[in-house]
Amino acid sequence: MESNKFSSKSFTEANQIYLSSLGQDYGNFVLGKNTSRILNEDPKLLLFTLSRYKFVTKMLKGSSSILEVGCQEGFGANLIIGETSEYVGIDFYKPYIEYANQNINHSNAKFIAHDLLDAPVSRQGNESRFESAFALDVLEHILPESEDLFLINLLSSLDSRKGKLIVGMPTLESQAYASKASKLGHVNCKKSEDLRALIAKYFEFTFVFSMNDEVLHTGFHPMSHYVCVIGAGPTDTIRS
Repeated sequence: MESNKFSSKSFTEANQIYLSSLGQDYGNFVLGKNTSRILNEDPKLLLFTLSRYKFVTKMLKGSSSILEVGCQEGFGANLIIGETSEYVGIDFYKPYIEYANQNINHSNAKFIAHDLLDAPVSRQGNESRFESAFALDVLEHILPESEDLFLINLLSSLDSRKGKLIVGMPTLESQAYASKASKLGHVNCKKSEDLRALIAKYFEFTFVFSMNDEVLHTGFHPMSHYVCVIGAGPTDTIRS
């Protein structure tokens, strides 16, 4: 053991136990530019973001294939990847995808540059569809006149019988407290009941959950900062 790894008063046995507890050395993981910016400007947001991914992980656990729309740099993907046989993350911004492919290496994960407003997504380059999909912090950036096209293409990427979808976004009420930068991109925030009504156009069953910071709840929706709607049982609207 190198003596300079520990202070002079450390006990050798304790040092060995500590080194054993560190586990496998995975090297250094470098955050992408966007995630680094959030860490420096608003580190609490990373906590909130991971809480949303944890919720998705719990809800979609057991899905054989999962599509993420708007994966950015794949920061939250690591929570999802271990719970499915196949994960595909898409984003229309190519630098995010380039970073994810260079830095996140899992045999069952793939990142693709794709704009969902252009076309649905196929698995493995064929016509088969995903069992589940989710989009966090995406729909609020889609113009209202394009939201149905976005959802139709998203849902057309899902299994037509048992597909499940989770959509999450900041509530319309939260925008009174949003930063100027956030408001620039938030062109389609909704009240909880309006997001549920939109998802209900395409699914037989919908479930609404609210979040304040990292706390998930089913409380009074107008006082919530964030809303997640789960859709299950695709309707005939998207069946081929």
